[in-house]
Amino acid sequence: MTDPLAGSDGPVAVGDRAPDFTLPDANNVPVTLSELLVSKAVLLVFYPFAFSRICSGELSAVRDDLASFQNHHVQVLGISTDPPPTLQAWSRAEGYSFPLLSDFWPHGETARAYGCFLAKAGMAVRGTFLVEPSGTVVFAEVKGPGEVRDQAGWRRAVAALSGRGSETDLATAPAVGG
Repeated sequence: MTDPLAGSDGPVAVGDRAPDFTLPDANNVPVTLSELLVSKAVLLVFYPFAFSRICSGELSAVRDDLASFQNHHVQVLGISTDPPPTLQAWSRAEGYSFPLLSDFWPHGETARAYGCFLAKAGMAVRGTFLVEPSGTVVFAEVKGPGEVRDQAGWRRAVAALSGRGSETDLATAPAVGG
């Protein structure tokens, strides 16, 4: 089988420094990773497209358990190559209260930097990266097109990073499939 991400340097790995970026959110307000890392860890959730079945399921699971991430002082950011108006409509339709960022132009530049951009389709693939406040990646996972994430792994990483007692609230949250 051919590597769908051929041409990239491969995904960012655990222990790597997270590439910094500034992307517009659904309201065209710039969000910069390094500015968020001053006060908390950040979970980057790359996904292919707004309004798609698997993406909606995965991000709805995050929405439904957002308080657990916030309790662990983790900012969740969803990132796709959709333009801001699409993200705004999707966020309103699904009730997402965490930022959805647009990697629309230069098209997929941030997803490429993280090694989770499928150039032949012009989309991000499902990549999940947990970045601690120092800027170091402490969890990294990239799935190919159509592959569903098992959210239990990154939920455990979030709980472990916070160093606060049990990871039960995050680890037992249901993983969403498509």
